[in-house]
Amino acid sequence: MRHTAPIVPQFYVTTAQPCPYLSGRMERKLFTSLQGNSSQELSNVLSKQGFRRSQNIVYRPACASCTACFSARIKVSNFHLSKSQKRISNKNNSLNRNEKSPWATEEQFELFRKYLDNRHADGGMADMDIFEFAAMIEESSVRSRVLEYTNTKNELDAVCLTDFLDDGLSLVYSFFNTEKAQFSLGTYMILDHVKLAKEYNLPYVYLGYWVPGSDKMAYKAQFYGVEVFRDGIWEPVKSDDDYQSDVHPLAVVTIAEQVAQINLPGATPIVK
Repeated sequence: MRHTAPIVPQFYVTTAQPCPYLSGRMERKLFTSLQGNSSQELSNVLSKQGFRRSQNIVYRPACASCTACFSARIKVSNFHLSKSQKRISNKNNSLNRNEKSPWATEEQFELFRKYLDNRHADGGMADMDIFEFAAMIEESSVRSRVLEYTNTKNELDAVCLTDFLDDGLSLVYSFFNTEKAQFSLGTYMILDHVKLAKEYNLPYVYLGYWVPGSDKMAYKAQFYGVEVFRDGIWEPVKSDDDYQSDVHPLAVVTIAEQVAQINLPGATPIVK
């Protein structure tokens, strides 16, 4: 009789890079790979602990000088529309959502390139070609879908790559037609994911990272029911002032301590 030992996740740390959210700071990430039959289970467990997926790795910030990045999610049972969100929802009620297998298309890539050129021309993804785009969409060992939003002319207005977790939907990456700024398509996709989570009876919608003091991330705190992962627990988001201590170097614990505190499905983590 043969027994297969579980794959023990090995955690790594990236080299420091300039932080894209807080000026004058450096960022680094703690990450591990998703591989084998346990990929979905590992993704489920780590997402609950502030990790995000990119292709076949999951990561979370592990900066040396601050802990100002917080994984954010909407608790669906606590969510309700604000007045402005009601207007956004009404503006986009003619859009059709289509859930598709994670397969990249030229139409998606064309919209993606226009989105980057208009919104993130100096970002880390600015030079992505169609092959790298296809890898972002298609290289996944977990349950993912591409949600396409088309208008009444059947034109593609917005796209979101979404992971289906055991407790929610995780927006991996989204992009949209920037020429339709008046429709607030980025916000609409979040609202529609809350609606979809209700349809699937899932309690959370994971939004990625929220950074107090970053204008790029401020919109995430504007949704009712938002929680952030802080000091090992999920808590309702507070005002920016309540997170000032998190930008102090003394708020940081060592990488070894961070890894030791990670809960894993039936295994002890290894740090490298």
